Amino acid sequence: MKIRDLIEEAEALPVEERALVADALLRSLNPPDARMDEKWASVARKRLEEARSGAVETVPGEDVFKKIRNDHAE
Repeated sequence: MKIRDLIEEAEALPVEERALVADALLRSLNPPDARMDEKWASVARKRLEEARSGAVETVPGEDVFKKIRNDHAE
């Protein structure tokens, strides 16, 4: 099978199946690292605790995106 045929066949799949194919291909290029996943989980737990305790000020997502749009408006 030629690569173009493979791509066309994959593009014809339902969106959920295309997402699975894309995920599998990306993981084959950059395999998951359990140690890195645990490090990210640790950072997420720390940030959640900081937000819950009031140690950091949270910003609503809507405000963040509004600022980004304003900062990058043409």
